[in-house]
Amino acid sequence: MNWRITMLALLAVAASAESCFAADPRYPDWPCAQAKVPEISLAAVWAGPPLDDASNKWKDDAKVAALVTKLAARRTPLDDAQKAITEFLSGSVTDKSTAGKLLFAGLFDALNDQRSSVINGLERVMRKQREAAEKIRSDTLALQALQDASPPDQPKIDELGNQLVWETRIFEDRRRVVKFVCEVPTAIDQRLFALGRTIQQEME
Repeated sequence: MNWRITMLALLAVAASAESCFAADPRYPDWPCAQAKVPEISLAAVWAGPPLDDASNKWKDDAKVAALVTKLAARRTPLDDAQKAITEFLSGSVTDKSTAGKLLFAGLFDALNDQRSSVINGLERVMRKQREAAEKIRSDTLALQALQDASPPDQPKIDELGNQLVWETRIFEDRRRVVKFVCEVPTAIDQRLFALGRTIQQEME
């Protein structure tokens, strides 16, 4: 393999990696183009009546807690989740307003927790990417030094070159995954807003 050509590509990867780091100086480990919003604002997703003490009581209602778990799961299609809300609130619930507030309070807690977990995971990966970019850079410079040596140690050149190709592949695979996962917090926001609207409509 022509390691001199490969080195140029590896250096380009490390350089481009650095350019995408810390888009927002307030959050140096945030890897996404989307602005980091640490928590969902209640006002942004709920226009219903005040939740009062529902935030503290929803876990005490077994039916509400079970439904929250189902509705918060992203594997549950949004249409199915909205249908489940309608069935629950139009069924045998004696106090629809209280039940609706308990249900939304649970969803707000669950989806905020879910969202925080995703954000923390993205930032952990970002830190790994920064370390990986530095490793690629230092190993690329070491490979260049091996090639410039006289005489060059071809077995070591090949070993380090193959290692670099593997490191770069892992780095690029991670970057593709991060780009996909960066969409998840917004998707959670949208899901909570849509489910909150359904709850409000049923309460009315």
